[in-house]
Formats: sequence, structure tokens, C-alpha cells
Amino acid sequence: MKLYIVATPIGNLEDFTFRAISTLKSVDLIAAEDTRHSRNLMQHYGIETPLVAYHDHNETEASEGLVARLQQGTSIALISDAGTPLISDPGYRLVKLARRAGIEVVTIPGPSAVTAALSISGLPTDRFLFVGFLPSKQQARQKTLKALSKETATLVCYESRHRIQDSLRDMALVLGTGRQATVARELTKRFEQSRQGTLGELCEAIGNNEIVVKGEFVVVIQGSPVATPVYDHMALMQALLVELPPRKAAGIVSQVTGESRKTLYDIAVSLKSG
Repeated sequence: MKLYIVATPIGNLEDFTFRAISTLKSVDLIAAEDTRHSRNLMQHYGIETPLVAYHDHNETEASEGLVARLQQGTSIALISDAGTPLISDPGYRLVKLARRAGIEVVTIPGPSAVTAALSISGLPTDRFLFVGFLPSKQQARQKTLKALSKETATLVCYESRHRIQDSLRDMALVLGTGRQATVARELTKRFEQSRQGTLGELCEAIGNNEIVVKGEFVVVIQGSPVATPVYDHMALMQALLVELPPRKAAGIVSQVTGESRKTLYDIAVSLKSG
């Protein structure tokens, strides 16, 4: 009577561990985020264990049912579509209920986009804060970034291809265009790409299509330098845009902060149109 939390490849199928494969073959049932997606992985490794759906839309009900089956002696493994379950994926309710019921929960560690991106970022890894996906709406996203602006630990977040450009602009606006960061996409896959630079440089790179806007993204951002003054770029820019056109507002903020006039102009246009 055990619940196994099993990490699966985030792209390259060869990253699957021997222990993960043997565990999935030995359990009675596999709870998968998307059974159709996971079935391809199971077939690749000859895993014939039955699959049952466990995702955001049925998490509460499914958790209760799975715990009931665990209590009856069924061994179950939880997997997500890719990487380590519960890291911006469903599973928290299941683990919590299982532990309350006295069921042993065992981790089968493996791939995670968070640690993969951190390891190649060139940024400090002794302390980091994973913030998952930033809010999809600009105002809420900027508010979240504002709350994180003085955090000294390295920041890590996920982002979709649909919002990566807007998110990078907001990061540059709120955290400063000079903050070092790494953008990684499609990690371990055929078209893997990573780019390191300042947030201002990364905004320009994605605007110039030097960073391909496809796949899933991880953004790793330098923590706030303790000794460096932090300008409130967003407040300054918004105040200036009340009276000035974007080009003039960007020029003034550039003079005050010493940061890229072009990037600040793009941000000003985005704010004005928003």
C-alpha cells in the first residue's frame, strides 16, 4: 500500500530512470495527467500497467477515489505529462490525503524543468525561488513581479509561448532592464534553445526572433542585487506617460536609470496601448 510520485522525461525519452520504469511496471495502477499523452511513453518502454486520468479538472474527486483504492491495498504511481509531479502540476491533494490516511508516499526522482534550467543559467543556485507561472493578465503579473522585485534569491518561473514576450517586457519594466536572466525553451528536446543576457537584451532578442517563440519556456532571473539601488521603472514610466508620449517618457527613464532607450520605448508603447 504505497503511493509513488514518479518523475518522467521532460522531452528526451532517454532521461527516464531505470527505477522509474521498474516502478511503473510493478504498480497496479498509474494515475496520469493525460492518459493519451502518457500512453506513448508507456508503449515506448513496454509498460502495460493500466492508466487512469488524474488532472486539474477531476483532482478533488479523483484523489478521494485513489486514496480509497490505496487503502484497499492497490499500489499506485502518479505521473504528470512531463517532469516531476506537483511542480506546477496536479497532485498536492492526493499526497495530502494519502498522508492523512497513513499511506506511505515514495518519491522516484528524475527530470524537472526547474533544476534543468537553473543548471545551465549561469546564475547563483545556492538559493532560488520557484514562482510557477506568472499571472496571465498584465496588471496582476506586474503586481506579482513588484512583490518579487527585492527578493535576493534567483527567481525561476514557467511561461507559455503565448505570453513569453509580454512577460519579458513586464520583467524588464518592473525588475529593471539590467537584471541578468536566462530564457530556456524546449529543454532536452530536438530544438532546445537557451539565451542568457540582461532582461533588456532578452526583450530585444525575442522581438528580433533570435529566440524562437515556440514550445514551453523557463525563465531564470538574477535576484535583486543588495547593494544596487532599485528604480521603480513601472511607477516612473506610468507617471511620465500621463503627460508625455512614449518616446519622450522612455528617453527620460533611460537618462535616469542608464538603461536601454529602445527597450524602454517598447515597454512604454505596451503600457500606453494597454
